[in-house]
Amino acid sequence: MGKTGRTNNRYSEELKLEAVRLVTEANMAYREVAKRLGIRNKSQVEVWVKRHREGQPFKSEVLRKGRPKNKFASMEEEMAYLRAEIEYLKKRYPNLHGE
Repeated sequence: MGKTGRTNNRYSEELKLEAVRLVTEANMAYREVAKRLGIRNKSQVEVWVKRHREGQPFKSEVLRKGRPKNKFASMEEEMAYLRAEIEYLKKRYPNLHGE
């Protein structure tokens, strides 16, 4: 999580492209572009320019921690998965169920 009291800014695709254009075509400094467009930090502009030059999208893929979510094609498939999971847990922990 971020530090307390800080908020993350989200910038539009148009603003990002304008920042990249100002750096690459108008030869403006990163700090000047950030100040002109109201971007909090010049390093954000540097990241956008770098991604643009490498042909990457501006938005980075967010890697989530934890167990991946299962997506099932049908209700029957999900029920079969859940039944198998229950049977596995019964075998793994025989003292937890009251049978």
